[in-house]
Formats: sequence, C-alpha cells, structure tokens
Amino acid sequence: MPEIDDDLMQNVLRVCSFLGLYMLLFLLAKWLRDVLTPWKLNEELTERDNLAVALCMVGYYLGLNAVFFGAMAGSSQGLLQDLMVVGGYSMLGLLLLNVSRYCNDGIILRTFSCDRQLCEEQNAAVGAVQLGMYVATGLIAGGSVNGEGGGVVTAIAFFIVGQCSLFLFTLLYDWCTPYVIQDELKNGNMAAGAALGGNLIALGIIVCHGVSGDFIGWQENLGSLLITNGTAFIFLPLVRLMMDKLVIPAADLSTEITRDRNLGAGMLEGTVSISFALVLVQVI
Repeated sequence: MPEIDDDLMQNVLRVCSFLGLYMLLFLLAKWLRDVLTPWKLNEELTERDNLAVALCMVGYYLGLNAVFFGAMAGSSQGLLQDLMVVGGYSMLGLLLLNVSRYCNDGIILRTFSCDRQLCEEQNAAVGAVQLGMYVATGLIAGGSVNGEGGGVVTAIAFFIVGQCSLFLFTLLYDWCTPYVIQDELKNGNMAAGAALGGNLIALGIIVCHGVSGDFIGWQENLGSLLITNGTAFIFLPLVRLMMDKLVIPAADLSTEITRDRNLGAGMLEGTVSISFALVLVQVI
C-alpha cells in the first residue's frame, strides 16, 4: 500500500510541476506578445472587440501548445531533468514562434502592414491567416525540438527549413489559384483567409512529421525532410483540385471564395486539406 501511495504522489508532483511550467510559459508568451507588438491584447479584446486580433492570438497559443507537446515527447530522465529539458526547448520554441512573426509578416504577407490590418482595419481575413501561420510554425518548432541525438543547432536549422517551406508553399498556392491571394486578404475576404490558413496548418502538420524524430545525420534527416516537403507540395494542390471538382462539383471553388466570399467554402477547403494531411502523415 505505501508503494502505491508513493507512486500516486510522484504522479501528482509530476502533473503539478508540468502544469506550473506551462502556466509560466503561457504568461511569458503573453508578455512577449505585448512587448513585441504595437497593440495590447486586453485593449483589443475587451474594449474594441477585435476579432482579427483574437484569431491571431488563438493561433499563437495553439502554436505554443504544439511547441510544448513536442518538447515533452520522449523518454523520461527524471522529473528535474525533464522540467529543464522541456522548459528550455519550450522557451526556444517560443522565441522561434515570435521570430517567425517578422518573417511571415515581412515575406508571406509582404504587400501590406499586418499590424495595421489587424488593429486599425480589424481585418479578420488577415487574422485567420495569422492563425494558420502560428499553428503551422508551432508544429514545425515542436517537431524540430522533438527526438534525440540533436540539439539547439539542429532544432534551429530544421525550423528555418520549415519556415522556407511555408514561404514557398504560399507562392505555389498563389500560383495555383486564379485570384491574387494578397489582394483578397487586404480587401478583407474572410473566405480566402480561412482557406489559406487551413492549408498552412495542413502543411505544418506534414512538415512537423518530416522534422520530428531522432537526429541521425544531416544528410539522412534533410533528405527525409525534402521528400516529405515534396510530397506536401504535390499533395495539397491536388486536394484543392479534388475539393473543387468532386466535393462541390456544381460550383466553382474560386468563384465561391472571391465573388461570393463564401466563408463556408473557404473553411471547407482548409478543413479538407487538414484532414488529408493528418491521414498522409500516417502513411508516409
């Protein structure tokens, strides 16, 4: 009986310790967001009821969770050692998550000011894309810190490759669609924002699978990642085509998104991409 009690106490201590660590990371994430952005979360949400900022923060916190879960995955080395490893890699991932904001805003959404669109215009379409970017970035960062044999250098390197994948994918997505995605977002087209945001999450799921796992060697791991990325770049545009021709054959998907601004169509496109990405990572 005493042995059972000891095991129970150890489990309770472990649960409380990791919950406490997560709370600290959560507060640190909010503080960093307030420091690094020209707007304050409390003011935007409670005084201005800003949906665009709310969507952005939803993605930010989901991205933090993805980083935390990625850091937690792996064999236990003892409670204290686990807390140090998870805490250290989670803070690295949180730093990368905030660095990605400048990369994504300056490269992927380069034709307009994201802060202005979020705060002054309260553009929910941009907020939806930001949500997708943060979730995708968090998944990539979480996968980068997952596994054994690597370290900080490998985590940062795979994260950079993942961010390049997001940028290249948005170029491919823009090329595959008959409309200019940047213009649609700037004009507040929520359907276009939901569709692109969902596709970015789908790509993040696939890239996360490619960067996760033990580090064997640069050639082996990078080669595997390039194959995974290539699969995603072929697969996701085909999913959009299938969505257009098979799921809603009586209508044109691009017309529904651009002319009708059909939010349901945009959300369905993003959801279908995420669903197929979840299946793909189980079979590759």
